[in-house]
Amino acid sequence: MSSAPGRVTVNVDGGARGNPGPAAIGVEVHGPDGVLLEQLAERIGVATNNVAEYRALLRGLELAARLGAREVDLVNDSELVARQLTGAYRVKHPALRPLHEQAIEALRAFDGWSIRSVPRAQNAGADALVNRALDER
Repeated sequence: MSSAPGRVTVNVDGGARGNPGPAAIGVEVHGPDGVLLEQLAERIGVATNNVAEYRALLRGLELAARLGAREVDLVNDSELVARQLTGAYRVKHPALRPLHEQAIEALRAFDGWSIRSVPRAQNAGADALVNRALDER
């Protein structure tokens, strides 16, 4: 049995078809060696793109914590969410405030964390999981 990873990279994506519309999340958790440890694709009902992005991030943090990670590097393609979590942007939309608070609380459980926003093409795995969940009937 392998030991818990000290640091993981969590790729997250959320999307909605229509805004709001049917929404889904995709999460990939990679160990320090780049090996895929866990992934998920889930429909989350009707939501906006930004709500879906936060929901994906929360599920990613949940998976990382369950795997025993002490540090997490978050990768997403939502500059808004990344900048809200670092404090560069204020959370103005009322629907995002509780999700932001939950994310900050979840991040406190880790010894260290970072978040960076990348172009969608660099987050292709999580993006594909979102689309797979949305395409399933």
